[in-house]
Formats: sequence, structure tokens, C-alpha cells
Amino acid sequence: MNNTKPLADRVRPNNLDEFVGQEELVGKNSFLRNAIESESIPSMIFWGPPGSGKTTLANIIANQTKADFNQLSAVTSGIKDLKEVIERAEQNARLGMPTILFLDEIHRWNKAQQDALLPHVENGTIILIGATTENPSFEVNSALVSRSRVFVLHRLSADNIADVLKAALNDKKRGLGNQDIKLEKEVISLIAHLSNGDARTALNTLEICANQSKTCLPGGMEITKELVKQAVQKQHLMYDKNGEEHYNIISALHKSLRGGDAHAGLYWLARMLEGGEDPTYIARRLLRFAAEDVGVADNFATVLANSVFDSCKKIGMPECNVHLSQLVIYLANTKKSIAAYRGYKKAKTDVEKHGNLGVPIHLRNAPTKLMKDLDYGKDYKYTPLEDSSDQEYFPEELRGKKYF
Repeated sequence: MNNTKPLADRVRPNNLDEFVGQEELVGKNSFLRNAIESESIPSMIFWGPPGSGKTTLANIIANQTKADFNQLSAVTSGIKDLKEVIERAEQNARLGMPTILFLDEIHRWNKAQQDALLPHVENGTIILIGATTENPSFEVNSALVSRSRVFVLHRLSADNIADVLKAALNDKKRGLGNQDIKLEKEVISLIAHLSNGDARTALNTLEICANQSKTCLPGGMEITKELVKQAVQKQHLMYDKNGEEHYNIISALHKSLRGGDAHAGLYWLARMLEGGEDPTYIARRLLRFAAEDVGVADNFATVLANSVFDSCKKIGMPECNVHLSQLVIYLANTKKSIAAYRGYKKAKTDVEKHGNLGVPIHLRNAPTKLMKDLDYGKDYKYTPLEDSSDQEYFPEELRGKKYF
């Protein structure tokens, strides 16, 4: 065993029985497990967060099938590398051997590169296994998605991560089983918690701690909570300012405020800010929320939101986090009305339906003699000085219309 490899690579499962988590995908009688065990692998895309098992599943497929398995990273490869795989696949086809191409981070290939894959997937020259942390609906060629099975992998639970760590600690051949490392249950739980569902991060943390541990005990060494915290420094927060998680979290923030849950709103706000989001982006979205969801039920909400938006532009992070917190709490707790939002949508519909309806003649200004001669402004009732309760302000075609 090559011990120069990172621990996460050394202890990677070789079969489904060693695989931890994703029970709904690889549990007994599941489609994916049956496909792997029967070697009837379709083209597929694994979509999930980092460290959830995408590459591991691909390696298990490589170990358990008789297909020629080829692996490329979309970060470092291109059309030239694909052509080499295709040439090899065509030779394999003449010998009756299937060819699997595992393309890691498939979303990193541009449209032209992904298009080059398509005909070879369609005609069965290669079986594609793509892995991505991004939503395939947005980042992968729709034709490739339609010709592949998409399997969604979820963030691993803390219990899953703890099981992965225990397996690495007990494995004498590939893991740390020969190093007599002592870890209290609470320390394993701490590493699992700080890994945020990423098995690779957890194993890397364990390996760093094992290499740096200076607390020796009779017959071995001990990894303490303090050492773990030093190694991790600050836990990694999964937040991609340009990816799906960005939109998921801002959606969660909006819906929490709409539902009146200020506590959840503060949590999602903190997730965004601590993940590095631009505070003015959040403030801009909350300014929209103040008009769309609060609206005329509390007109001060828009005033406060605009003030917070200015504060974020003036002082930035971390100082403006309290301004945003104040706004989130206010918006969650105040009354809501979508009258302005719905009213405008209805008015817009009439504009699109009826086109450029003429302004009623009595509502038109008459700054010139010609316009006066054409009766512009005739019979207009000046509200401050006379009763205008029966005056019509709509075009004739929309008379009496109500939008809210």
C-alpha cells in the first residue's frame, strides 16, 4: 500500500459493502446497486456536494465491472484527451469490451467540449459517468442529461462521517490502525460536525491531527479537541456565490421572512454572510422583499430596507451585519401585503392585452393654444377645489377596473 497517498484516498471503499451513506441509492434492491452488481451500467451523472461519495462510487464501479475504466478531470483535460479515450473505446468495441469514461467535475467542461461527448454516448461507444457539485439542469448539456440517469447524493450525516472515521482508525492495512491512536467519542463527533458532511474533509482533518499529535500515552498517542480545533481553525461553509446553493439559501431567507420566522431568517442570513456573500446583494433582495411581500401593510418597511441598503454600501462587512439582522427581524415580524405586487401584475396584463389606449381628453395637459382648441383638459375637475368623486381616470375600455 502506498502510504504517501492521502488517507482519504487510501481508505476509499472498494465495494458497496464498505460504502457509507446514500442508502437510498445503493441500498438493497436499489437500481444503482443492481446495475453495478449485474454490470449493466447506464450512462449516469452523480450530483452532490463535495465528499458525499461521487468519486468513490465511480471507483467501486471500476473495481466491480469488467469494462475498460478511464478517468478524466474536466479541470485538466479537454477534447484531445477525449479523442484518445474514444479511439481506445472503438478498439475495445471490436473486442466486445465496454468502455466507461468517468469525467470528474463535468460542469467545468464548456458547451463545445460537452457536445463532443454526445454522439459517443448516444451510439454506445462509451458509458459516461459524470460527477458534479452543480445542478446538472444548469451546468450540463441538456442532451447529455436526457441520455443519462441522474443520481442525487446528499450531504453525509454526522453519524455517517463518524463511521468513516472509525473505519479509517481501525484499518491496519490502508488506514491508521497500526498507529495506536486514542480518540474519545466526543472528539470523533467534533471532527464529524466540523466536516459539514464532507467525508474527505473529515479524513484530512484526522490525518493532520495524527501527524501533529504530541500528546503521547503509554502505547500510543491521543488526539484532543484542542488539536482538532487548531487543525480546522474555521469550519468550511458550503456556499457558492455563483452556484445553486446561492439561490437555495436566498430562497430560504425569503420564505422564512414571508412565514414570519425571524430566527430562521437570521440563520440563513448568517449562512450567506459567513460564506462570503456581498452584503449589498442581500440588502437589495430584502429591499425588494419589503415592497413585494410587506408592501402597503407597513410602508416603513421599504424606508428601513433602503436605509439598510445604504448602510451596507457605506460601511460593508462585518459592521453591516447588525443592520441586516435588524432588517431581517423587522421584515419577519411585520404585517404582510402583496397588494402592490399583484396589482402591478394585473395592470401589466391589461397593458399587454389592450396596447396603447388613449389618455382621456380631460386628463391631458394643454400647454398650447392648439391643444386647448382640441379640448385637451376640458371638463377636468381640480380635486383641491371641487368635488371630483365622479371623475374617471381610466381609458374608456378599462372604466371601473380594480387591481387590488
